[in-house]
Amino acid sequence: MTENYTALLEQHKKAGASFTDFGGWQMPLKYESELAEHHAVRNTAGLFDLSHMGEVWVTGPDAAAFLDYALAGKLSAVAVGKAKYSLICNADGGIIDDLITYRRPSPEEGVDRYLVVPNAGNAAVVAKELLKRSAAFDVTVEDASAETSLIAVQGPNSEAILLALVPAEQHALLTELKYYAAVEVGIAVNGTVQDLLVARTGYTGEDGFEIYVPNLDAPALWEALLQAGEGSGLVPAGLAARDSLRLEAGMPLYGNELSRHVNAFAAGLGPVVSLAKESDFVGKDALAAIKAAGVGSTIGQKLVGLKGAGRRAARAHYPVLKDGNLVGEVTSGQPSPTLGYPVAMAYVDVDFAEIGTVLEVDLRGKPERFEVVPLPFYKRQK
Repeated sequence: MTENYTALLEQHKKAGASFTDFGGWQMPLKYESELAEHHAVRNTAGLFDLSHMGEVWVTGPDAAAFLDYALAGKLSAVAVGKAKYSLICNADGGIIDDLITYRRPSPEEGVDRYLVVPNAGNAAVVAKELLKRSAAFDVTVEDASAETSLIAVQGPNSEAILLALVPAEQHALLTELKYYAAVEVGIAVNGTVQDLLVARTGYTGEDGFEIYVPNLDAPALWEALLQAGEGSGLVPAGLAARDSLRLEAGMPLYGNELSRHVNAFAAGLGPVVSLAKESDFVGKDALAAIKAAGVGSTIGQKLVGLKGAGRRAARAHYPVLKDGNLVGEVTSGQPSPTLGYPVAMAYVDVDFAEIGTVLEVDLRGKPERFEVVPLPFYKRQK
């Protein structure tokens, strides 16, 4: 397999990163301590390289109608400057990817523009699928993933850190920016102010920002953010911390909770699917039938949160049992650094998915007690 590296490789090496493969990319797993990085994001701030993610621009007179057809959500209803979490599904309702789509200002009258951000391992697949689905629409689909870096600042101090690099007259653009919204902001890098797209989004359960920057300028931006955060507890953070943070926040990971073999209703993402929108979309008939059959509510399996009663953690693919009988499988699990006990997500038979149900997870031959609890496990105080 070809190993891809982001434009920040040298910065990661300098910081002492340990690397791991993720979606064909060599990404920082941790720098010094994944636990310290996790706690920094919860208490101060962490700096993440997310440049393995994809960036696909959809532009044209039919852009809104096209995305209504290509994705499960109603993207035409998204206001300019806002973002929407959605799914791209196949014809049988399976999930090709979960993604975020940003509606950007129109480049000219009568033309709409969106930025679609798929996951790392699915970026090329999603770009290709969007291009294929665009044939009947007046749109241009441009995969800009190879030229774009994505840097995230996450944690309670993230706003103050970013404000240190933004001209005073533009501070309100950031301080007034709502969750799941984006804006072009001037950011000081190498002594010059560059207009960059900044989104108030993240995958950690904390307040934070994701910044889209050309590859050439990514190293300077990374260094500028680290310098701005020196007095605010900012540390570089890797995939290990990102995974424990997103698990605590109850956020699904493609390849664990989501796949082509999983549908939105079993995954608890029914509200993401807009069966009521007037237009047809890929997978609509299948998803309507799945919902009508009661999948995820009265039949089949449902994604749930599990809280461990002991100290041992459940891990992906561990069997979930009830009275010794197999009723499900863990998708993600580990000790929660913030909460101090093991947490997991699992698909279990709907008969055993009610909050408060006591189950067991087979931890390599030894059953351990886990209880079904609401998701997310952790929610930040606002």
